[in-house]
This record gives sequence, structure tokens and C-alpha cells, in this order.
Amino acid sequence: QVFVHESGGGSVQAGDSLILSCETVGNNTCRYYTGWYRQSPGKARDLVAMINRDGGTYTANSEKGRFTISQDDTKNRVYLHMNHLIAEDTAQYYCKAWRRYASECVFPEFWGHGTQVTVSS
Repeated sequence: QVFVHESGGGSVQAGDSLILSCETVGNNTCRYYTGWYRQSPGKARDLVAMINRDGGTYTANSEKGRFTISQDDTKNRVYLHMNHLIAEDTAQYYCKAWRRYASECVFPEFWGHGTQVTVSS
């Protein structure tokens, strides 16, 4: 099992920066990947950025140049650095941890409860 907890959301002005934090605790093989997703009302939950325990990263094209994902040395915390925020970034942001191979973990993925980011223009 993996515990996933997000923090750092809030209400900001357009142009501001915000850092979201995702803490994961549990079996390392169940959390090889950690990613940030976001969902606005009436829309699908989309991947924003992800990182693996070897340091490989991916950021969605629409967020490249503004958002960066990183992790601490313990690899228990993953951060989403968001710069130049715009109103369209307003959403509930979720953290997900998941396995690399099905043979490494019984459960495919673990989600946090999310943290709200609201950007006022």
C-alpha cells in the first residue's frame, strides 16, 4: 500500500507562482512513478507532469516552460513548481503514485485526495 497526500494549493493572482507538494509513503515498487494531474469541473482529469524514481521526467506540452516537477533526495516528496499562473490553471490538482511493472505491486495505482488551486485574473 502507498499513502499519498497533497499540499500547497491555494488562491493566487494571475502571474503568481505556487509549489505543490506530494508526499508518498509505502512500498517503493508500488510508487516508481509519481505524477500530478488536474481536473476542472466538467472536464477530464489530465496529466500535468510526472517523474520516476530514477529521475526521469515528463511535462505536458501545454505546461512546458511554466511547470517543473522535481523530487527530494528521499524520493518521498514530489514537487510541482508552477510559474506564471493563469486563470485556466484553476483546478483540483491530484497526485498519483503507480508501479512500473504489474509484477512489482499488486495494486496498479494510488491517488491522493487533491488540493485546490484557484487563479484569479
